[in-house]
Amino acid sequence: MSALQFKKDLVEIGRRMYQRGFVAANDGNMSIRVSESEILITPTGVSKGYMNPDDMVTVDPEGNTVQGNTRPSSELNMHLAIYKNRADVRSICHAHPAYATAFAACGKELDQCVLSEMVYSLGRVPLVAYGMPGTEDLYADIFRFLQDYDAFLLANHGVVTVGKDLLNAYHKMETVEHTAKITFLSDQMGGAKKLSAQHVQYMISKKEAQGIHTKTDCTTCKDDSDCAISITDSQTNLIDEIVNKVLREVAKRK
Repeated sequence: MSALQFKKDLVEIGRRMYQRGFVAANDGNMSIRVSESEILITPTGVSKGYMNPDDMVTVDPEGNTVQGNTRPSSELNMHLAIYKNRADVRSICHAHPAYATAFAACGKELDQCVLSEMVYSLGRVPLVAYGMPGTEDLYADIFRFLQDYDAFLLANHGVVTVGKDLLNAYHKMETVEHTAKITFLSDQMGGAKKLSAQHVQYMISKKEAQGIHTKTDCTTCKDDSDCAISITDSQTNLIDEIVNKVLREVAKRK
């Protein structure tokens, strides 16, 4: 893929994040590891909904500008540190979606096994301790979780997701916000029924077969009053259909 196409991808995903309300004003940042020596990142002080390809900045792994006429995101060092510590990560998204950020502001993780899609794709979204934006403290605590998870709530700040490419990282941002919204609304209605340990274990076996590495340690139900319907033999076929549908949708987006 050409450098220009990578820049266009950042413009497109920035537009999507802005239109969905994941960022406001000049919030948020995204990057792509183009090669082992070059990282493309969004500029600071520019609305993510109104970027142009020429706004993007190319830096080396140490953060030195290689190409670009604007300044890179003020949170560049967080991106560089994640890339240095996760060789498989090729792209990073950081945004402030309202529901997920509300959980982060309240000090609450997304750690309930409620949605099969969430169990399958992310497993859990841990809470990273608060750090001042633009400093190393912002991401210092993320390394406790980085090897096992692909999405993180930054306390009193926002969300970070990582992926094999930009679209993959962005879709995980959508999944986090979707889950946070459903969790919030469920709490207003008396609380969601969590999935059974049997159901979750089945989903783990499916994700492992697809090479999805994220750790699944969300909380399952403790008793019948707290539990969704346990999985039955007939339901395994339905779950297989759901998983296969997800995989087909992912393939279409590539």
